[in-house]
Amino acid sequence: MTDRFDCYYCRDNLHGKKYVKKDEKHVCTKCFDKLCANTCAECRRPIGADSKELHHKNRYWHEDCFRCAKCYKPLASESFSARDDGKIMCGKCGSREDGNRCQGCYKVVMPGSKNVEYKNKVWHEECFTCFECKQPICTQSFLARGDDIFCAPCHEKKFAKKCFKCKQPITSGGISYQDQPWHSECFVCETCRKPLAGTRFTSHEEHVYCVDCYKTDVAKKCHGCKNPITGFGHGTNVVNYEGYAWHEYCFNCKKCSLSLANKRFVLNGEQIYCPDCAKKL
Repeated sequence: MTDRFDCYYCRDNLHGKKYVKKDEKHVCTKCFDKLCANTCAECRRPIGADSKELHHKNRYWHEDCFRCAKCYKPLASESFSARDDGKIMCGKCGSREDGNRCQGCYKVVMPGSKNVEYKNKVWHEECFTCFECKQPICTQSFLARGDDIFCAPCHEKKFAKKCFKCKQPITSGGISYQDQPWHSECFVCETCRKPLAGTRFTSHEEHVYCVDCYKTDVAKKCHGCKNPITGFGHGTNVVNYEGYAWHEYCFNCKKCSLSLANKRFVLNGEQIYCPDCAKKL
């Protein structure tokens, strides 16, 4: 007589029948499904003896239920990630869900894709564009104004100071005269085109001149000494009267040479005299 081989729970004879060994106990498939089967974490139904079971960290699934929570791709033979909320995701969807989001399109920047990082933010390479011209910056230099990114040409065009002479942006260097910016190469003598940066110069009717050209071409001539009245050096004060101009030190009585600056005088012809000498004429 053979030993009995019974189900641990219902005591049915298991000879010639399918059974499951559970915790060192022999259990018929009916009792296994009813009393021992794990519950699928996805569908919440028992994982029967005839079903293939998958498990991960004390959780169990039917093989067909073990799918990506995002794209529903079967994961029985694929890499996957388990999220803190219990969801299982394929590698691609997990990266999208957990990865950094592009500051341009707000889509996830996938690992290994071309991207740009700036100030702890990330962009797809094609999304890192100039705020003004909308072209991808790629490997070009760029400048930021607040949260906006500009390529160098657009930044210069929009924000750089414009030269008072040529009206083009001043990208580096430059000089300032009368609160106006100039390119160094634009700040030249109106007549001879000599560069004036770092030299003595003067202006006349919005034009600038070197000292020599101002004396020759622009300055009034003193009615006394016939030399240019430049305002440089000795004799910077000028006396003007009826279309004539004098250095202050040349504004003297023709007869006695008395200085007549800030004094009464008499113009006789083209000459000036003090009142006393004028009476003797």
